Amino acid sequence: MEQDTILILDFGSQYTQLIARRIREEHVYCEIVRFDITPEEVLKKNAKGLVFSGGPASVYTDASPLPNKGLLEMGIPILGICYGLQAIVMLHGEAVVPVKRREYGPSILVVDDFSDLFLGLPDSFKVWMSHSDAVDSLPDGFVVLGHSDNSPYAAIGDLNRHIYGLQFHPEVVHTEYGNQILANFIFNVCRCRPNWTMRSFVDEQVEAIRNRVGDDRVICALSGGVDSSVVATLVHKAIGDKLTCIFINNGLLRKGEAEKVQRVFGENMHMNLVYVDASDRFLSKLEGVTDPEEKRKIIGHEFIRVFEDEALKIKGARFLAQGTLYPDVIESVSAFGGPSAKIKSHHNVGGLPEDMKFDLIEPLRELFKDEVRVLGKELGLPDEIIYRQPFPGPGLAVRCLGEITKEKLNILREADWIVVEEIKSAGLYRDIWQSFAVLLPLRTVGVMGDERTYEYVIALRAVHSVDGMTADWVRLPYDILARISNRIINEVKGVNRVVYDISSKPPATIEWE
Repeated sequence: MEQDTILILDFGSQYTQLIARRIREEHVYCEIVRFDITPEEVLKKNAKGLVFSGGPASVYTDASPLPNKGLLEMGIPILGICYGLQAIVMLHGEAVVPVKRREYGPSILVVDDFSDLFLGLPDSFKVWMSHSDAVDSLPDGFVVLGHSDNSPYAAIGDLNRHIYGLQFHPEVVHTEYGNQILANFIFNVCRCRPNWTMRSFVDEQVEAIRNRVGDDRVICALSGGVDSSVVATLVHKAIGDKLTCIFINNGLLRKGEAEKVQRVFGENMHMNLVYVDASDRFLSKLEGVTDPEEKRKIIGHEFIRVFEDEALKIKGARFLAQGTLYPDVIESVSAFGGPSAKIKSHHNVGGLPEDMKFDLIEPLRELFKDEVRVLGKELGLPDEIIYRQPFPGPGLAVRCLGEITKEKLNILREADWIVVEEIKSAGLYRDIWQSFAVLLPLRTVGVMGDERTYEYVIALRAVHSVDGMTADWVRLPYDILARISNRIINEVKGVNRVVYDISSKPPATIEWE
C-alpha cells in the first residue's frame, strides 16, 4: 500500500522540523523540501497536502522567499503557518504590512468557523504567536476562521479550494489543541491514512536493502551508539551474514563498553563482528598532545586508517551502511542551512575518505532521533543500547582535559562509571540528555585521614537537551550530588575533589573540549 505524504515547504523557521515531527506522530509520512519546489516535483512525490512553514523574513521585501504560485492551482490542500500564511496572501495579490504592536508569546484565539481545521475544538483557546507583520486584507474567496485581540486574521481559509492560513504556530506545545488542528488538516482535509509506522518502515527497508545488495556484502562501523546499532540490526535482518560489523576500540571508551558491544551484537545477535583493539595505536599518536582540535584530528584520522585496513580484508564488500539521520539530510538540502561559525569539530569522527569506493546504504535517512529509538524497539534491541545517552566520537579524549595518559583515562573511567551508576539508580538516566564526568588537568590539596593529598579534580556534567544544539544544566538533588561525590573520592584513587558544572549551552558547550 502506497503511503500518503505531506510535504513541508521550508521558509527558514526554527520550528520546521517540529512540524514534521508532529505530523509523523499522527503516523503520516512527511518530508521537508525547499520552499521553491515546483508543481511537477510535488506531483512526483504524490503529496496529499502541503504545509508552508514559518520564516524569519518579511514577505513584502524584495529578497523574501515565496513559493511557486502554481502550487495554489493544483487542487492539493495547503496550510500556511505564520510566514506561510502571509506568503499565501501575497501570492493572491493582497497586502501584508508591519504591525504597530508585535506579537510574541501567548494569545487567545476566538474561533469563528468550526469547519475543517477547528472541527471539535472549543470556542476559544490559547495559541502561540511570533510575528511582526500581519495580513492587511483578505484575498477573494477567503473567510476568517479565527481571530485574536491583536490579529483579526489569525486564521483564514478558502474552504472551497482547501487553502488555509494560521498566524499562530500549532506545532509548538504552547498552543492548546495544536496537534488536533494539524490532525484535522491531515485527516479531514487531506484525507491521509495513518500508515506511517515502524513496522511498515522495517518491512519496506528490509525489502529495499535485500534488493539493492543482492549477492554482495555490506560493512558497517559499529560504535555501540543507538544510530549505528539500529543500522546494523536492520541491515542484519535484511541480509544476515552478508553484513560484517567492524567495532574499533580506540582506548577511549567507557568502562565495559567494548565487552557490552561484543556481548550484544556478537554473542546475543550472532552478527559477524570484527573486534579491533587499536588502543595502543591511538594512545601512542595522542601522546603529549593537549590541543583539543589536534586530538580530534588525530583520532578521526586514525579511525579512518584502522577502518580502512579492516574493510579491505573483507572480500566482496561493496556497500557501507551508515547511520545518517533526517536532520543531517535536511541540513544539506535546505535553502536556509547556510554557513555557520565553526565552534569545534563535530564529535562524530570517522567520515570516510573519497578514495574508499563503497556505495552507501543509509536506511535511517528518513528518521528523526526519537524515531530511531522506536525503530530499535521494533527490531528488538535491548534498552541499554536504545536509551544509551549520546557519547562523543572521540570518546573520553574530550573529557580528559590536557594530555591523555592511561593513568588519567583509568581514573576518568572509574569516576564516569559511578556517575552513570548513581544517575541510573536514582531513576533519572532516561530523563537526562547526557550525564558524565570530566577529569580536569589540575591537582588540588586535600586531606584524607591525617594525611595531606595532592590529587585530581573531577567535574560532573548533566544536561537537559532535545537535539544537543542547546542545553540547560540539570538541577540534580543535593543528595544525589553528595552520593556521587562521596563515592568518587572514596573509590577512585587519585581524586580528592568533585565540582558540578552549572553552565548552559550557550554560552558553554556540553563537552568541555
